[in-house]
Amino acid sequence: MKKILTLVCCTILLAATSCTKKYITPSNVTAIYTINGTTGWKVYTDDGGNKSYSSVLSDLPEQDQYAQQNGGVLVYISYDEGATYEALPEVYNGISYSYTSSVGSITIYAQNSNGSQLAAPPADDIKVKVVLVDSAQ
Repeated sequence: MKKILTLVCCTILLAATSCTKKYITPSNVTAIYTINGTTGWKVYTDDGGNKSYSSVLSDLPEQDQYAQQNGGVLVYISYDEGATYEALPEVYNGISYSYTSSVGSITIYAQNSNGSQLAAPPADDIKVKVVLVDSAQ
């Protein structure tokens, strides 16, 4: 009887300790773009008639409707070819940078830090890093 009880206990102990852990890896996405200083910016006029410059970063299929509603979007810009990145919104050399996100694209805006329109768009090429952060509700 003791042998049978010992075998049953050992079987239960082995079954209980053979569980496996599941590791769920988030599906975050990082995309790198370059905004050309001479051709990458267009004049943008908002509903109030205020003008700034904008650059649309499209070709972002991972930013679908689900990601737009449930995930997060982080945008960073680099003035030194990607050696360092700074998070948006950002003021650099008197230019205020901000962004909006929509399904499939991110739009970067540049205007004077006092809110007025720039005389010309930023002249240097700017690297932009977009990070889509997956989230579940």
